[in-house]
Formats: sequence, structure tokens, C-alpha cells
Amino acid sequence: MGVPAGYGPAMSEEIHPFTINVNDHELTDLRNRLHNTRWPEQIPGTGWDYGCDLDWLKDLAAWWADEFDWHTQQDHLNEFDHLSTTIEDQYIHFIHQRSPHDGALPLLLSHGWPGSIVEFQDVIGPLTDPIPHGGEEADAFHVIAPSLPGYAWSGPTTQRGWGVDRTAQAFATLVDRLGYTSYGVQGGDWGSLISRQIAQGNPENVVGCHVNMMTAGPPGNNDDFEDITQLEQQHLDRATWYMAKDNGYFRIQETKPQTLATGLNDSPAGLLSWIGEKFYGWTDHNGDPFSAIDRDTLLTNVSVYWFTGTINSSTRMYLETMRSPSPSLGSTGDVPLGVSTFPKELFAARRRWVEAAH
Repeated sequence: MGVPAGYGPAMSEEIHPFTINVNDHELTDLRNRLHNTRWPEQIPGTGWDYGCDLDWLKDLAAWWADEFDWHTQQDHLNEFDHLSTTIEDQYIHFIHQRSPHDGALPLLLSHGWPGSIVEFQDVIGPLTDPIPHGGEEADAFHVIAPSLPGYAWSGPTTQRGWGVDRTAQAFATLVDRLGYTSYGVQGGDWGSLISRQIAQGNPENVVGCHVNMMTAGPPGNNDDFEDITQLEQQHLDRATWYMAKDNGYFRIQETKPQTLATGLNDSPAGLLSWIGEKFYGWTDHNGDPFSAIDRDTLLTNVSVYWFTGTINSSTRMYLETMRSPSPSLGSTGDVPLGVSTFPKELFAARRRWVEAAH
């Protein structure tokens, strides 16, 4: 399930319908590869402190091979309105779900790594039609949810340079191509940076920016560390732990993604280990990640990477962004900024630090 025939510079700026369609051969190949995995050994008594726990991974891989129903997940995803277009010679897939309410505000949702548009499937309904969910007509949005360039059906990328800045420019072009002149942006992880870049570059169009991962350090004054609350200290401790103990993947993906990709693109068990370990470590749970994210939802997300063959091009965003002449964390300028901070965020800046940076 790769790039559609005809992909390339000759493709027009037209917008076309898109349907997710994984064939039986691809499903059989996935199951065979999982059944034939050559598992590594694990030192007795070790587990997540060494990386992805082997017993957890084996159980999840067995479920993926023998119990997981891709067709059900695919049918659910195809309930949304999928479209495609070409921007800067790059094929871009996106969901464009219009609200039944004419006065709805267009809202661009941007995901991150190792996520995908799968993470939006449970919120698109309430966002587009809030009334059945306890909201009001005034709360409605027209949702635009693209796959990032190099991710899922927007991949692979075929040129250098598809980092945060270029992606932000492409997404602004996408919204303009849909005919919207006033819209909001929301994002987490890479989507947080992309959303802020869009707001910064298009203040005449973006009416508001909301992010659920905010990076902002102290301006440099030691007074900024005074009066820190217990929760803020926990956030600082978690960020310190992440930088020291949990960002090895980042260093690999920003320096040698191609080396990593050979293994992950060939082995679904390897891909599941690489992505599954992040979901285990980055979700708010007490030992059972499936209390925070449904097992089939996690496997749907990993399946999207597998069937589209885009783990390589998705990780290249790290390299391309960090090689940018001036990788920017992105102030939103004059565009209003909203930030949601949850207890287990990897990065959760103090409000006054955000206000100083914004």
C-alpha cells in the first residue's frame, strides 16, 4: 500500500478522493513475518529497564498476528472523508471532515511521531458535531487532519528538507487550497511545533493555536526557578529524566535514520518493539498501557506504519528538522496560544516561561 500510481512532479494541484485499502497478500505477509520472528534473548529478571520487555512484546505480536482484525479498523477509518493532493511535488493524504453546522470553524490537526491520523479518530465526531456529545452548535469545527509528509499515506518523502518548517508551509497551502481563509490549528509532539510555525507564518489567517506539548525554558533568570510548585518540579524532573535516559531514539533518528530503517521496515516485530516501547513509556498508566490506549488502537497505528512502509521517511523528520539552518520552536506571534498540560507530559513548561517566549 504505497504511493499511488502517477505520483511525481507532473501531478496537479487537484484534490482527489482517497480510500485506505490493504489487500490480502499484505495481510498474509504480515502474519507470516510475525510468526517467523527470530526473537532475541533477554536476561532473566530484566524488563523495561533494558528497553521493550520481551514477554509483553511477544504477547502483543501474537495478538497482532492471530487476533487483530485489520479490516474492522480499516472500515472504521474509511468512515471519514479521505482526500489527497500534491504540494511541492509531495503526495499529501488528509481527512477533511466537514461539520453539518455551516458556521463551524476550520481546524487543522497535526499529529507527531510515532503517531498518525489514527489518534484523531475518536475526536473527529465530537469536534464536527458537538451537540450529541453535550456541546453546542457554536463549538463545531470543520476538521482537516493530514498525515505528515513522510508518514502513512503522505509518504514516503522523495526529497531532502521535509522538516517542521517545510511541513508547516505545506499545511498552510493545504488549508488555502481547501478554500479556508480563517482557521485554528492544534497539535502535539511534532504537531505542536508545526502548529506554532503555521500560526507564526500566517497570522492573518490563523485565529488561534492550541498545543498539548509545549517546550519553553526559563528566560535565564534564576528567579524563574523560585516558587516552583510540586507539579512543576515533577515536570522538570521528568524532562531531565527524558533527556538523560529516554531520548536515545531521538539521537538515532536525527543522525542515522537510514541505518535504523532497514531492520524496522523488514521486521514487523522490530517495528512493534520500536513504537510499542514509546507508547508504554509515554502514556499515563500504572503498569498497563492498555488502560490508557486500547490494544487494537495501538496496533492500528503500528499497522499504518507497516503497510505504508513509512517508518524510514517518518523518522527522517528528525534529521531534516535538526539540520534546518535555524530549527525553530516557534512562537505564535500575535496569534492567541492555548496550552494543555497533563500530568505525565514529557515537556510541560511553566506558564510564565511560555508567556515570556510567546
